[in-house]
Amino acid sequence: MEGEIKDVIKYWVEGEISNFVEVWLSVYVSLCYCYLAGKIVQKGMPRFLAFLPIICLFVYLPLKLHTLHLGVTTAFFVAWLSNFKLLMFAFHRGPLSDPSLSFPRFIALACLPIRIRQKPPPEETPQNGHPENTPPQKESSKKKSHRSVVSYATKGVLLASMIKLYDYSDQINPLIIWILYCFHMYFALEIILAIVATMARVSLGAELEPTFNEPLFSSSLQDFWGRRWNLMVTRILRPSVYEPVHKLAEKLLGRELASVPAVLGTFVVSALMHELIFYYMGRARPTGKLTGFFLLHGVCMVVEVAAKKALKSRWRLPRFLSTALVVVFVMVTGLWLFLPEMLRNNADVRALKEYAAIGAFVRDVGRALAFVPSGNATSA
Repeated sequence: MEGEIKDVIKYWVEGEISNFVEVWLSVYVSLCYCYLAGKIVQKGMPRFLAFLPIICLFVYLPLKLHTLHLGVTTAFFVAWLSNFKLLMFAFHRGPLSDPSLSFPRFIALACLPIRIRQKPPPEETPQNGHPENTPPQKESSKKKSHRSVVSYATKGVLLASMIKLYDYSDQINPLIIWILYCFHMYFALEIILAIVATMARVSLGAELEPTFNEPLFSSSLQDFWGRRWNLMVTRILRPSVYEPVHKLAEKLLGRELASVPAVLGTFVVSALMHELIFYYMGRARPTGKLTGFFLLHGVCMVVEVAAKKALKSRWRLPRFLSTALVVVFVMVTGLWLFLPEMLRNNADVRALKEYAAIGAFVRDVGRALAFVPSGNATSA
């Protein structure tokens, strides 16, 4: 095992890091071109054709990376989010179409899973020049920020505990290990996106909206997918897929039924993009299970929305029961259709090797620094 870890470290240092830098330099140069083209080229088909080579390049670039964390993260940021933002920008829609965006903010918004929160209007100041009380919104924001720090710290500790627990996987029921994988995926994704958002906040000096909203407290599938889970994807799919399909379906089917093809179409696109991300992960031909997972959730959400409309709030499950049902449904369907695709690509084994390699690398660097003589040491 120690030899495998050293091989992983060597691969990261000699190959993957240089490929990672090359890929992101290509992304940066490409977005510079898109920023200038957006100022010059007319919106619509002319701008779309100008962006098309970049969109194709962004689909190709993740293929140059092979490690799980760098490769999959880059694929999600570039091949999915960036391409959808550029497609919307081509037709003067989406976050990149704001003409007031500075060049740094355009680049950050284009290639990172962030969304800049609109600043509230300035608070009125009393005549003495000092605010009498802290505004309620500000206090609420501080409390929310404090809760976020505590939440991320807790999830970080839980994630580290899970990674350590995998050392004893031979003595644990496989079903429990699979459930741990589900929480591992959620915690790791939220922490990675939070780190990226924090870096962007520091560099941009702007308030950023959260990417997750405690999905474990979802009261319905609509609440889970629409308002709590990976909100950046939701904010991209709504204007790029849901709204255009809803508008077209409204003309063909009427307002009452328009949401059905809009919801299903959104889940189909999400399924296809997940199939692409998983292809980057293992370079294995898709089996269709991921598509089945998202189509199942799309159909169930349509049924759920129809049931809510039919009942018109006359009867509603207690909150704790509805939350438990949502969590169980997502977990069971994930264990059935989603997680096996990750394990088929050996994502669990590769992730643990990469964690071990990073830990060993940091430990070796720490030992090396410990033996560096101090500049104040007195020579004999």
